[in-house]
Amino acid sequence: MTRATTTLVILTSAVVVAFLGSLATGSVTVPLGEVVTVLFGGEASTPGWAVIVVQFRLPKALTAILAGAGLAVAGLLMQTLFRNPLAGPYVLGISSGASLMVALVVLGTTTWGLAGWIVGDLTLVMAACIGAAGVLGLVLLASRHVSTLSLLILGVLFGYASGALVTVLLHFSIAERIRAYLQWTFGSFGSVTLGQIWLLATVVLGALVLATLLAKPLDGLLLGEAEARALGVEVGRVKTGVLIATALLAGSITAFCGPIGFIGIAVPHLARGLLGSVRHRLLIPASAAAGALIALLADLLAQLPGHDAVLPLNAVTALLGAPVIAWIVIRGRNLGELF
Repeated sequence: MTRATTTLVILTSAVVVAFLGSLATGSVTVPLGEVVTVLFGGEASTPGWAVIVVQFRLPKALTAILAGAGLAVAGLLMQTLFRNPLAGPYVLGISSGASLMVALVVLGTTTWGLAGWIVGDLTLVMAACIGAAGVLGLVLLASRHVSTLSLLILGVLFGYASGALVTVLLHFSIAERIRAYLQWTFGSFGSVTLGQIWLLATVVLGALVLATLLAKPLDGLLLGEAEARALGVEVGRVKTGVLIATALLAGSITAFCGPIGFIGIAVPHLARGLLGSVRHRLLIPASAAAGALIALLADLLAQLPGHDAVLPLNAVTALLGAPVIAWIVIRGRNLGELF
């Protein structure tokens, strides 16, 4: 087998092992054999184990796979589009738009005297999706009139502006609402139910298919827009496709799981290193598999197996991703040499 095939097989196998480990591990340990029995429709020797595996751990593990794969591919797309090794899926302000809308719902119920509103999981998901979709519209409109670099700057500026508005809302809100919002910002794979996963899976898988269809022209973009046009790449359409795929991935995952950092920046570099290639036909599935694996491992670490306490997911992903980012920076004399 070639190096790429071997890498993909190993990553896929590791995802399966981590998936089963995620179902077996937690505050209550379920034997692996019982987990497999439950997954294939059998009855567990202890009735409570089936409930734990199917109702609680299975949705969380599937969400981790979808979120990790989606964020990793979104990061890969952004790094290719901007030719920047530190670009991430939230560089266009999509996550900031989602966070701002969630803050308006959670904190605005107090600030504007709307205490009668019911702030539940579905409300937060809808708010985050609306915020992400609104930013997507602005990005697609701006992309027709400004350069890629200007689009990157606009995304960063929008992120700062959104953060400032959230800070104002936090200042005028009450402690209960502040805690609810901060809990959402910690990130979690455990808030998605079995009934909601189909929607998340539809959006994420659809965006991943779109990214896969763009694999060949993305290879051309690595040479620069002018060179890509000379090779016959329709740069405008490719940019629009990349922006749509990234917005769908980042927006839907942020809506359901909260803003999760570092996976989108770090995982594409791990995939490049493992494959030894920059061809997107290989990088996209490798990034998706590596992202799913990292997300499952981060969730396992966050659960503190054997304990009831759960660490904030963003803290774990930062601890896993920060060394990778540091290695990226130290590896070259300047960022331009790293991509």
